[in-house]
Amino acid sequence: MALNSTVVKAELQISDMDRHYYATHNLTLAQHPSETDARLMVRLLAFALYADEKLEFGRGLSDEEEPALSRRNYTNEVELWIDVGNPDESRIKKACARAGQVVVVNYGGRASDIWWDKVANSLARLKNLTVLDIPADVVEALPAIGERGMRLNALIEDGELQLMGERGSLALRPGVRMAAAG
Repeated sequence: MALNSTVVKAELQISDMDRHYYATHNLTLAQHPSETDARLMVRLLAFALYADEKLEFGRGLSDEEEPALSRRNYTNEVELWIDVGNPDESRIKKACARAGQVVVVNYGGRASDIWWDKVANSLARLKNLTVLDIPADVVEALPAIGERGMRLNALIEDGELQLMGERGSLALRPGVRMAAAG
C-alpha cells in the first residue's frame, strides 16, 4: 500500500518591504512521506521570499518534472521556477530553458557547499539563474516553529527575513551564491 502525504496548512502573512508586497496567503502543502520537516519549511520559506498571488506549490517529490514552486503567466508559461535543495545540473539547465527566471534555494550545510563546488562553473553562463543559500543553523531551527496547522508572519526588509510564529521566531539573510543577470 502506498504511503499518503501529510497535509500541512499554513496561514502566511507577508510584509515584504523590499518589494512592497503585503498579503496573507492560506496555503496547503502536501508533505511527501520521504520529505523532511526541514525541507517542507524551506519550501515555505521560499514562498515567503518570492510571494505572489500566482505563486503555487508544485507536486513536490512525487513529480520530478515540476518545480517545488512556480509562477505562471496567463498563457500558462512558467515565469518563475523555484527548486529547493541540491538539484541535478541537467534539471537546472532544463528549467532555465523553460522559465523566464529560475531560483534554487540551496540548503544543507557542507553537502550544499560540495554540490555548489561541483556545479558552479557549468551553471555560470545561465543568465536567468539565481542560487540562494540558507544557513545550516537556520534550517535546523525551522522545524521547531512549524506545525501541521500554523500561522506565521514573514517580515522582509533590506534582504533579511524574519519568520515569526506561535512556536518561535528566527531571522535570516539568505546567502547569494549566484545572482541572475539584469
